[in-house]
Amino acid sequence: MFNCLILGSGRSGTSMVAGTLKGAGYFMGEQIMRPTKINPKGYFESKEIEAINEDLLTLILPPRPRAFLGNFFKQRTTRNQRWLAKIPVGQEIPCPQAIATRIELLTAKQPFCFKDPRFCYTLPAWQPFLKETVFICVFRHPAATAASIMNVHAQQKYLHNLALNYQTALKIWQLMYQHILQIHRHQGQWLFIHYNQVLTTKGLDRIEAFIKGKIDRTFPDLSLGHAVAQTPLDAKIAAIYAQLCALAKYQEE
Repeated sequence: MFNCLILGSGRSGTSMVAGTLKGAGYFMGEQIMRPTKINPKGYFESKEIEAINEDLLTLILPPRPRAFLGNFFKQRTTRNQRWLAKIPVGQEIPCPQAIATRIELLTAKQPFCFKDPRFCYTLPAWQPFLKETVFICVFRHPAATAASIMNVHAQQKYLHNLALNYQTALKIWQLMYQHILQIHRHQGQWLFIHYNQVLTTKGLDRIEAFIKGKIDRTFPDLSLGHAVAQTPLDAKIAAIYAQLCALAKYQEE
């Protein structure tokens, strides 16, 4: 069974895929996030992995000023919000030795399966420590993803001080998958899979064959996918989505 990293924008189905792997014998990290009303079946994200990726992104993102002045910079993400950061393609992220040591300790516990949307940006810092590791890129229609992000933003108190709108959510989606398509996928073995494919026997077969391990086929739940794609996409985002669909061999119904 290969080690595995699950990547993709938040609200794209990464938790659903991680949930199918939860009983496969993987180490997923310590202190796994608890389920919430938004993800009632769980996130399968380690708080330590999130913390590492937050620390990496802190090195390159401008901080939000404290106190009153911070009200003028609400578009800047703060701690735990950086799964909604916007990182330009080509931006290098340094990895100080202290953080590298934390990564090395986690990846020594094999086989592992780690999942965090921030991997879309921070993967190069992890790559030197990823032996016998495959990568699963999960995605869904960008309009549905952006709508779901806005729903989370409205419901989660820790996001209420972050200025966010639908167009910004689409931009986050765009940047995350641009990093994957333009940079990350050229190193290692990748499986691209659409949210809707995970709800099918054929899609689950592909995941199982890819990791060379057994998965929980009962985990995906069609009733939890509430967001729908209604807004037309601009040409650039539509092209990225089309490329992802082609890599996943997925045809929109």
